[in-house]
Amino acid sequence: MVFLLSLLLLSLFPSSNCENPPSPGYYPSSSVESLQFNKVFRNLWGPQHQSLNQDTLTIWLDHNSGSGFKSLRDYRSGYFGTFVKLQPGYTAGIITSFYLSNSEDFPGNHDEIDIEFLGTTPDKPYVLQTNVYIKGSGDGHIIGREMQFHLWFDPTKDFHNYAILWDPNQIIFFVDDVPIRRYPKKSDATFPQRPMYVYGSIWDASSWATEDGRIKADYRYS
Repeated sequence: MVFLLSLLLLSLFPSSNCENPPSPGYYPSSSVESLQFNKVFRNLWGPQHQSLNQDTLTIWLDHNSGSGFKSLRDYRSGYFGTFVKLQPGYTAGIITSFYLSNSEDFPGNHDEIDIEFLGTTPDKPYVLQTNVYIKGSGDGHIIGREMQFHLWFDPTKDFHNYAILWDPNQIIFFVDDVPIRRYPKKSDATFPQRPMYVYGSIWDASSWATEDGRIKADYRYS
């Protein structure tokens, strides 16, 4: 069984269902420059499950291992985006993700900003989950941890742009330049201010990823 996460033209800039996509009115992705993967990232784990073909990175999961990558440097703010095409079919229990984190620098007390795709069964759509985690906490009350969305398109059919804008006053999550969530800074205690690295990964999260863990990853599917 192989699950794929393909990423096209990954860009970094340091410093409800509907039939048609909403108009964003402005296009932040148009003002950033795409960077070559090998100049910005390195493999973090599962190197045998990564393949780079010109401007497209494919990472995959089987019963032996998933895969992940990490940026070569950390960032204090910026626009972080990637074009992603997801694996179709049975992907229950699987998480594909693009996120910011300093978990390796501050284990147990880290910050994190996530875009996560929760795997599913063929009769149901992917769920896009956003997550904000501050100094080891994402309690869902003071710190707005998880918020989930159904997209207005099938993310397995083509590449779409998913991005995080993190500046000193707010975090905005984008899909194809459409802002889907804004997390404002309300206090120093509830907003990430320490540098974070950029990560991407695919891994088995059967304990919670699909219908709260009721449906598990099944490696008979491919």
